[in-house]
Amino acid sequence: MGLGILKDGKWISEREQEDDSGRFIRPSTTFRNFLTADGSSGFKAEPGRYHLYISWACPWACRTAIMRQLKGLQDAIGLSVVAPEIKENSWEFSSEPGCIPDTVNHTQYLWQVYLKADPNYSGRVTVPILWDKQTGTIVNNESREIIRMLDTEFNNFAKQQDVNFYPEKLRTVIDETIDAIYQPINNGVYRAGFATTQSAYDEAVTELFDNLDHWEKVLEEDRYLCGDRITQADWCLFTTLFRFDAVYYVHFKCNLRRIVDYPNLWNYLKDLYQQPGVKETCNLDHIKRHYYKSHPKVNPTRIVPKGPLINFDEAHNRHGVNR
Repeated sequence: MGLGILKDGKWISEREQEDDSGRFIRPSTTFRNFLTADGSSGFKAEPGRYHLYISWACPWACRTAIMRQLKGLQDAIGLSVVAPEIKENSWEFSSEPGCIPDTVNHTQYLWQVYLKADPNYSGRVTVPILWDKQTGTIVNNESREIIRMLDTEFNNFAKQQDVNFYPEKLRTVIDETIDAIYQPINNGVYRAGFATTQSAYDEAVTELFDNLDHWEKVLEEDRYLCGDRITQADWCLFTTLFRFDAVYYVHFKCNLRRIVDYPNLWNYLKDLYQQPGVKETCNLDHIKRHYYKSHPKVNPTRIVPKGPLINFDEAHNRHGVNR
């Protein structure tokens, strides 16, 4: 997530991309190296070598923060957190509550980190970023690949080495599930919110709720998306569901139903939120301030709503759902 763009190393503020039909187009990520436990990829998993740049507001970035937290990699991988509100220079570092300055590259704006990796970089400036302090470059800025690396390649340095969200016997179904939820749900809320024509909005919001309805039915019999254990697929869905009622329902006009209106999805969301360590990565103040203040074409007044009141600590009923 991130507004604005770098062209040949120069920062340019720019609106979201769309096609001729008014559909929101998410640009591809650009840094796609993969670090490995044995270093065979050229980037070896080592404690203290890598640094993670995130926003608490961004669902893609929070996937990586959750994985860092649940694997117990806080001492092995450093963390910087940008301010929630995107302004003219996009993501910015700040000393306000919930933020952590750039202690590695000592930049003020996230786009400056990209330029340290490539002075002539052209492309979007997004979080998350996995930075290599040894080579002075961005290893990867694709959240799905970063969570895979944190889960599988850093185990020797993890405090929770028995935690595994990508078991070998489920890898195919996990990958298929992440693929299945990405476009209609994870990206679907943005496709609805940033659509600039009625037809583009109608298409996106219909696909979104058709797919939420589908997973509501799946969760009638399975406690989690891929069966009876939490996997990477669940964390990929969780960050979207957590933001849904507070932001996407109103701000992005995804208002056919709230997540609290889905008995299974709502209890599933509470189940994941209540896993030890997860709520520490969930900052609704940053989330609401980011979305309502950073998209003036969607919310010109930049007023942040007070509600809704959502009790994610409320008891859930997922303990008896197993297959």
